Amino acid sequence: MPALERMRILDMTQYEAGTSCTQALAWLGADVVKVERPGVGDPGRGVARGDGNSPYFLNWNANKRSIALDLQQPEGRELLLQMVPHYDVFVENYGPGVIEKLDIGYDVMREVSPSIIYARLKGFGTSGPYADYKSYDPVAQAAGGAFSVTGFEGKAPTRPGITVGDAGTGLQLALAITAAFVQKQQTGEGQEIEISMQEAMTFFMRTVVANGSDWGRQTAGRRGNEVSAPTDLYPCKPGGSNDYVYIMVVTSRMWDTLCAGIGRPDLISDPRFETGEARRAHSAELHEEIAQWTRQRTKYEAMKELGELGVPISAVLGTHDLFNDPHLTSRDFIQTVEHPLLGSLDLMRWPPRMSKNEVPMKAGPLLGQHTDEVLAGDLELSDEATDALKSSSVIAQYEI
Repeated sequence: MPALERMRILDMTQYEAGTSCTQALAWLGADVVKVERPGVGDPGRGVARGDGNSPYFLNWNANKRSIALDLQQPEGRELLLQMVPHYDVFVENYGPGVIEKLDIGYDVMREVSPSIIYARLKGFGTSGPYADYKSYDPVAQAAGGAFSVTGFEGKAPTRPGITVGDAGTGLQLALAITAAFVQKQQTGEGQEIEISMQEAMTFFMRTVVANGSDWGRQTAGRRGNEVSAPTDLYPCKPGGSNDYVYIMVVTSRMWDTLCAGIGRPDLISDPRFETGEARRAHSAELHEEIAQWTRQRTKYEAMKELGELGVPISAVLGTHDLFNDPHLTSRDFIQTVEHPLLGSLDLMRWPPRMSKNEVPMKAGPLLGQHTDEVLAGDLELSDEATDALKSSSVIAQYEI
């Protein structure tokens, strides 16, 4: 049984921050109906691909249904409001002022469905001096502090390579929605939820803040690759751009095990490396001693040899590696789904594994693929009524 089988969501999200939220809930079994504009849809559909089914879109919209509905037409807005009572949750992450212009705010939806959970994801929230500023993932990461601690001292801040500003915010909103849904089961009441991408980013800054900011009285330094051996990145054969392992030594036992594992127990008693302070002072020399061993092995070989001994180590996996990693593939983390136009696609599954949650992965929807199905199910519209709405371009149905 899907864990969230009884949760129904009207999904007016786009790009990644909002779609990652509803994606997580769909993976947990919620019925997610994506409301998109006819002919255009989620702008994420067109990222790096012109046919409306970009890999970017499909990676964030699995297990959802799509309805194409023009909310700029009065008939389209009215259809949406008629649908609202059939759902538990409404989610949106449009730019500042868009929802207000469409006149579908929380007060409006609460009138037609008092128990609605109305979730809003904004770059800087809906109040404060920055409320009207637009935001995307890198903007949120800069505003939340992530840029300031990434890179090297004395150089410009570095943009992190992952989209934690988007997806990290989306996951926090998904947790809040799930909590509100549980609360609704107990009280019968809905509520409004708002999350700021800037504030959500600070959740990932807490360790850095705790260890480097003196309760906000100073600026924490950069956290780049320049760390002190033996904790460091080490090159492996054949010398490609991601042919490295990362070794992290925390305890004296790990240090002793590392030295034995690379066949250099003599390093333990070497005066240059006997203490942590000495190792920091001679970090470059120690790095080279360890690198002589790693260069003779592939990153997977080095990971296996030291990992089995208890040394914290990982190969640096590129995006291609993730889809072919023997560990991830043995755990069925990569799922193959069938797309009606693109055929077989490999996607990464929802990471949490729940023994009582069974939700097979399905490909993301075509634009408007489920318009007729959803309107018939929610509003019992006849074929004649839907045909009339299509004629006036209020709705659209993709015919496979």
